[in-house]
Amino acid sequence: MRGRIKLGLMAAAMAVGAGAPALAVAAQPCLSATDACVQWVALGKSGARSMVYSTYSLTRPDAHIKRALIMVHGALRNADHYFTTATGAAFLAKALDDTIVIAPALHSAQGQCKDKLAPHEVSWSCGGDSWRSGGKAASDPELTSFDFVDEILRRVADKKTFPNMKAIVVAGHSAGGQFVSRYEMANKAHETLGAPVSYVVANPSSYAWPDASRPLPEGDGAPAAAVKGWESETVHTNFSYGPFAEVAKAPKYDLWPYGFEQRTGYVATESEAQLKRQLAGRPTTYLLSQVDTLPLGGFDGSANAMAQGATRRARGEAFVKFLNEHLGGHAKAMIVPECGHNDRCVYTTDEVLKVIFPEV
Repeated sequence: MRGRIKLGLMAAAMAVGAGAPALAVAAQPCLSATDACVQWVALGKSGARSMVYSTYSLTRPDAHIKRALIMVHGALRNADHYFTTATGAAFLAKALDDTIVIAPALHSAQGQCKDKLAPHEVSWSCGGDSWRSGGKAASDPELTSFDFVDEILRRVADKKTFPNMKAIVVAGHSAGGQFVSRYEMANKAHETLGAPVSYVVANPSSYAWPDASRPLPEGDGAPAAAVKGWESETVHTNFSYGPFAEVAKAPKYDLWPYGFEQRTGYVATESEAQLKRQLAGRPTTYLLSQVDTLPLGGFDGSANAMAQGATRRARGEAFVKFLNEHLGGHAKAMIVPECGHNDRCVYTTDEVLKVIFPEV
């Protein structure tokens, strides 16, 4: 039986917090994607801050909390939508009482974004891949988007606030999946927290490929085969790798954030060997929707991305196989049946609920 967010379920979930002051009682989660559930995370030394939606206080001690789910939004910077998705999933998993659900908002007043910022709120990059890959903030070059999630991790791992924290999950879909896939291998907080962290990457358009090779257009990597990949609910594994043959069409295919060359922002000071070791060693599950095989939902069709495969699903399948066979990794790939490029479909599936709310 597959769990899907229905209006009735969401109404019931929201009713849990109705009529009570937000964050007034630890056992009463805040569930509305409104100001009532907004909290602020201080960043750097200049008084800068960024907002999150959160079901519980990040500063009030709460011994009931055993898990944390940090859900990163997509390209639309719609943290409210992802907070609703994540709290709905927690309701379905019966995890609202012992899990703090957090949806960070990487707002931007830059370029075409024009988000309305609160006083001292950080303005992140608007377009491109900068915020998705640990790039510097538009309003403060001393801060990167990965610093933001580092600080959230430190907050939820703080034993003075959450003495019984047993599991932390960082998850993201689409552009959020790009963020999490790169954050997983690059972040400097993972080994310092005293609480286990795992990562859940769903349907990104591209990855930071760890060497100059790419999937060859044959077997499951052939464009025609990749487009028909939706016909199977099992992970495709017939991929081979070799030199990229279309360098003339995509001369920047191996530059960060598509590859490891000329890394910038948060990852600029980390060695290639360190990034590969962390990429292979940190516990990560890659969620690939069964029918995410069409160029929809902000699909990256650039030559740099197409070098990694013809579809999001094929790119993910090829990437996971490469990590495990060439880097000695233990990454898990999971096909989410019947879903396309839809975060709500993905994160409310029964088997996925077990991944984002692990047993503790």
